[in-house]
Amino acid sequence: MPGKLRSWPRKARRIQRSKILQQTINQMRNNRQPFILIVSFVLTGLIIIISLTGILISDFYSAETANWQAQSIGQDIVDLFVIVPCLIITSVFAYRNNNKTRLLWGGVLCYLIYTFIIYCFGVHFNRLFVVYCFTLGLSFYSFLYFFLHRNQEQVQLKSKLLTKIIAIYFLIISVGFYVLWLSEIIPSAVQNTIPQALIVVGLATNPVHVIDLSVILPGLFITSILLFNKNTLGFILVPVFLVFSILMNITIGALQVIMVQKGIESGLSVLILMSILAIFSAVLLFYYFKNAQAGNYE
Repeated sequence: MPGKLRSWPRKARRIQRSKILQQTINQMRNNRQPFILIVSFVLTGLIIIISLTGILISDFYSAETANWQAQSIGQDIVDLFVIVPCLIITSVFAYRNNNKTRLLWGGVLCYLIYTFIIYCFGVHFNRLFVVYCFTLGLSFYSFLYFFLHRNQEQVQLKSKLLTKIIAIYFLIISVGFYVLWLSEIIPSAVQNTIPQALIVVGLATNPVHVIDLSVILPGLFITSILLFNKNTLGFILVPVFLVFSILMNITIGALQVIMVQKGIESGLSVLILMSILAIFSAVLLFYYFKNAQAGNYE
């Protein structure tokens, strides 16, 4: 009889833990946001259509130069086999109220905005122009939805060292690519000539230069400053830019391999560099989630 009496507190604790767990599950279910799943599946369908069209129709990019054709088809391949799975997986878990995965979802959306700005402004008019525009618009407003919902959180990193490493990394990337792009642009602008890199792709201006110089690189630089100042917005933007960086490095590396195979480029030094950056970004992302802390985050 005394043994039975002693077992009652343990049973009561188990019942209490079970009730708390059930309440947590019910709260998570109530917080599910179907918008994430709906827009992501629509985006998935649009990307699949665009990718398969570019890959399967041999002359679809016939208006482009050989260099830009190879890059366009390579981008379609990456979109289909890398970006689509990433979008589906992150959206499903984000819909299930996994806060970490929602941050990854935001990074995928950032990549899609970047990519489809290039499709809209860097590819000659074709039968999918309206689809490009719809995909860009849906990606942009989905990212806006993500940002407005995440901006209210108070996220910090427990490790001060990790915060400094990420801040310095973003600073180096932003300054480094500014130097790289401006070293191509300024001499041609001073001499009033067209850069060789622009001639080979056959475009009026390079959309990559436009987006990087005006949006991405300033964004990385500002995020770095926010991290040094321990600003919450900086901590929210970290996983977005790290995911973007991983996907973009994978893309650049894949495009380099395709152009080497087609005899357009020689050497795989770019692939090696992008692989190193992708791995380093992935390591930083892993430790970011390991050290992140917030009231409603973990």
